[in-house]
Amino acid sequence: MTFSSITFLFYFLPLVIFFYYLVPNKFKNLILLIFSLIFYAWGEPVYIFIMIFSCLIDYTHAIIIDKNRNSIKAKLALVSSIIINLSLLGFFKYSNFFIEINNYIFKSNIKYLDILLPIGISFYTFQTMSYTIDVYKGNAPVQKNIINLSTFVTLFPQLVAGPIVRYVDISDSLNKRNHNIDKFYDGVCRFIIGLSKKVIIANNLGAIWYPIKNTPYENLSTLTAWLGIVSFALQIYFDFSGYSDMAIGLGKMFGFDFLENFNYPYISKSITEFWRRWHISLGIWFRDYVYIPLGGNRCSNKRWFFNIFVVWFLTGFWHGASFNFIVWGLYFGFILVLEKLFLLKFLNKIPKLFSHIYVLFIVINGFVLFEINGFLNIFKYFNAMFNLNNFIDKEFFYYLIPNIIVIIFSVLGSTPLIKNIIYKNSYLKTIVLILGLVLSTSFLVDASFNPFLYFRF
Repeated sequence: MTFSSITFLFYFLPLVIFFYYLVPNKFKNLILLIFSLIFYAWGEPVYIFIMIFSCLIDYTHAIIIDKNRNSIKAKLALVSSIIINLSLLGFFKYSNFFIEINNYIFKSNIKYLDILLPIGISFYTFQTMSYTIDVYKGNAPVQKNIINLSTFVTLFPQLVAGPIVRYVDISDSLNKRNHNIDKFYDGVCRFIIGLSKKVIIANNLGAIWYPIKNTPYENLSTLTAWLGIVSFALQIYFDFSGYSDMAIGLGKMFGFDFLENFNYPYISKSITEFWRRWHISLGIWFRDYVYIPLGGNRCSNKRWFFNIFVVWFLTGFWHGASFNFIVWGLYFGFILVLEKLFLLKFLNKIPKLFSHIYVLFIVINGFVLFEINGFLNIFKYFNAMFNLNNFIDKEFFYYLIPNIIVIIFSVLGSTPLIKNIIYKNSYLKTIVLILGLVLSTSFLVDASFNPFLYFRF
């Protein structure tokens, strides 16, 4: 999301809340739908029709499925829905990637398509697919009110960067939900926490990472390279978990209860545990709609490991149309297989400090694969990280000293420590929230550097 878009959200929210609570309950979904479409159109007015088309496709296909239970028509409707959804995602997200591969293999010269990736398409495509699949399985009731279903798909709090909200988790709330002052207050607090994590912490960490990322990697010292990628690892956590907190908080303001998306992943003692704590909604989606249908772990070891690699290939590919994302996904698939074979038993026997170090080392190195484009550049960055001939330089202190406070605070904030201290005292919590809101507002007014990392997915 651009600077103007997040600022639009900040000033747009009071207007939505005013109209939402002004109208009777039977019109609340309509209000959310209208303002969600306005919000999305602010950033991408043309692509709003793609999202509306997705709503109509899954609305009609689910009704066909419901009317033709246990018949070939229901199966065809399900397959049709999945193909259409994946085709939309594939066209906008992966067309140029496949053109690039074709040009390389066959020495052709097909021109790239002049298309932009619709914001949030990876998220709302998975949400609409979950609806038709759950209706087909009988896990969720069919939604015959097009306004209610469209509200689910377009809901602006989590539309553009997750978490991935499955229809089955909020189907009851779409038809009837409770509103009370306590829930609204909790939502406001959660929104401010997320906004503070994003604007105050993540943006300042990004201000460390991006200059280092744009420096020729052969000129980086070992410590500068590590400072850069550690800053990115913290940045993406506070950026994405911050947005998830904002979405969960906004959901509460409008009566919804979205599932948690992050649970302090950097305190994990294994990569298996890490991925139960990071981007939880994506992990659940792949578990329920890919891993378990493939057979999960109720099969031979060879098939089990195959299922893991399929899931992690798709997880990497979901993040972007680039080979580095695929390698990143397979990298974690390989680590997870090793853990299931023998590493978990070993990690459970060693001191927790060493298992934490193991997780951080694996994850931080994985973010090099995730963030840096081009395998040659990846190799150069790894070389800088482990080149002891150029261990430290003045650039390291240039980036470290002015940002030491935000780095220390972000490290502590990635654990439950600060939350536990703040939430023990209601007065301290109120002061921190007010300070966070004031500082975030100041940053939004003054700063032009305000990227949301996961909007590109």
